[in-house]
Amino acid sequence: MKKTFSAHPIGALADRTWWVVDAADKPLGRLASQIASVLRGKHKPTFTPAVDTGDFVVVVNASKVKLTGQKLEQKHFYHHSGSPGGLRREPYRHLIERKPEFIIQKAVKGMLPNTVLGRRILSKLKVYAAPDHPHAAQKPQPLPSST
Repeated sequence: MKKTFSAHPIGALADRTWWVVDAADKPLGRLASQIASVLRGKHKPTFTPAVDTGDFVVVVNASKVKLTGQKLEQKHFYHHSGSPGGLRREPYRHLIERKPEFIIQKAVKGMLPNTVLGRRILSKLKVYAAPDHPHAAQKPQPLPSST
């Protein structure tokens, strides 16, 4: 009789891989869903929904990510200060110039579980606007586009 495999949190820490993704001219949604899948560990045969079995992902060239259609003008980021009349909105065209890393982090965060596990998984995402990053010591490999 075969037993069902369930990953243990301590054992999942041992086999973490570092991946690097170039976001230049890639659609934001497709890129974010691919990154979220790798962060969660769905590309591994040892995937367990309640355990963080995913890998680290480094995203470079975040400022060159592509938004299709009219999203640069029509899509807005909303923020409320908590005060009456404190709703602020900013079009993605301005947001991508001001802080391009935030757009990718927000898209990936929306595709992860809204739990403590999801917040822990999101901490393994490193996003940089430029093509260089400080994680060369971890020897990140280019992420295959099929995962």
